[in-house]
Amino acid sequence: MTAKNGYSMTITNEHAAYIAGLFDGEGSIYFTRRPEKKKKHKGKGFRYSNSMRISMEVTMTDQSVVRWVHEILGCGTVVKKPRKGFRKDGTKFLMQYKWRCTFRDALYVCILLWPYAHTKLPKIQQIIDHYTKGEQKVMNNKVVNLKEYKELMSLE
Repeated sequence: MTAKNGYSMTITNEHAAYIAGLFDGEGSIYFTRRPEKKKKHKGKGFRYSNSMRISMEVTMTDQSVVRWVHEILGCGTVVKKPRKGFRKDGTKFLMQYKWRCTFRDALYVCILLWPYAHTKLPKIQQIIDHYTKGEQKVMNNKVVNLKEYKELMSLE
């Protein structure tokens, strides 16, 4: 697999499974089409566009885990997500760190995590279907297709 930065990425099954589990518990997927107000290409004013929004993110207070996910996957960004205020016991909220990827990077991550995901599997399949448009996507000589997988595993 080739990452956005052009490097050939090899990720072990163990790393992919761990990240899929982490993502099932701590991650979120945003896949929607909605109208957005955008600047006109020519002239003044605005126009409305029916735009796709596709993103995946993991937010945690453990910076080392978030940085490790970023390093292993080779795509996305890591940002600090400061929290203002105090808990009920009077202590400050911990700093949160967020790893996030969008669009084609999200497809790349979905293909890596697909064999190991459980909770987020329907959304992951939705992103894969959006980009492949019915074509079969092959990774590590395995077909990435939820329907065929369920049939082979006698889940349907």
